[in-house]
Amino acid sequence: MNVEELKKVLGTEFSFIFDKINPILQYLDISRNAKILDIGTGKGRMAIILAFNGYKVLTGEPESDNSEYAKQNWLDDAKKVQLDNLITFKAFNAEKMPFEDNLFDAIFIQGALHHIDDKGSTFNECIRTIKKDGVICILEPSRNGIKIIRRHNPSHPDAVDPRDFSGESPVEIKKGDMFDAFIYRHVKIEH
Repeated sequence: MNVEELKKVLGTEFSFIFDKINPILQYLDISRNAKILDIGTGKGRMAIILAFNGYKVLTGEPESDNSEYAKQNWLDDAKKVQLDNLITFKAFNAEKMPFEDNLFDAIFIQGALHHIDDKGSTFNECIRTIKKDGVICILEPSRNGIKIIRRHNPSHPDAVDPRDFSGESPVEIKKGDMFDAFIYRHVKIEH
């Protein structure tokens, strides 16, 4: 399936998100055999974009999350575009993940950090579970993105700046009209 077919099957909203996120993914240039974690499945957009690019993805959100953002029917969309075989779902809490240290090559949090209560613990868990030369990419809505989201959902929470929770970790920021990407590379410090 090519990009245009993918967009046609998944619709305008997915196409819009794809066009904003896929260039960031291409920029990151992550190895195709990377172990990738997607925190906050939601509608599965990030997981599907990653799978479309040939990555096997582990995605999840808390079993206890009953918000309107959790437990979306992402699997049907993944099946429609025949990418469900590359996506594995596991319920987990981002603030205390059930994964071993240094497991993932890349961790993505797309539009979810502002929904997590303990953002500092979540970032620390990302640091714990990322490999030495891994990348953490946190995509948060920009000011314009929040305005657009609030047209459909007036009570949507404000976006957060991950730098407020990431301590001294060096970050590269890619500003976008809908999302800002906060990219942390080489986050392990050898003692």
